[in-house]
Amino acid sequence: MTFLSAHGVCYFLFWAVTNQLSEHEVAGEGKTGKLFRADFHERNGRTVLILKPGLQNTTSIDNQIRHLVYLIENVILNLPEGQEQMAWLIDFTGWSFSTSVPVKSTRDSISKIQNYYPEILVVAFFYNPPRIFEAF
Repeated sequence: MTFLSAHGVCYFLFWAVTNQLSEHEVAGEGKTGKLFRADFHERNGRTVLILKPGLQNTTSIDNQIRHLVYLIENVILNLPEGQEQMAWLIDFTGWSFSTSVPVKSTRDSISKIQNYYPEILVVAFFYNPPRIFEAF
């Protein structure tokens, strides 16, 4: 286990104790299918988590982050033996500024992933990204 992994485990244990999550608590966030585990794997056999920001249906940043963490935890619990990483497919179909996730929410989500789940996300694929990303 690397230092980053050990550091992430400590952060996660603190967060998990203070934020117990259940499917019932995050069900409202998942009604539109904006975030779910795919029924296929990427070419290296890793589990794929699909995010569809164009289907955003709520404004609560805390609930959105809780939903993301709940699904990441669910994926981790169901990873095949020997697999410790996942891939993301971010489908921007239907995305617009009116349905976009606020920058604060994105920043908080990235912070949670970096602090609590180091080395879990290997690659993220953008599908149909908006033209605004061409500047990056």
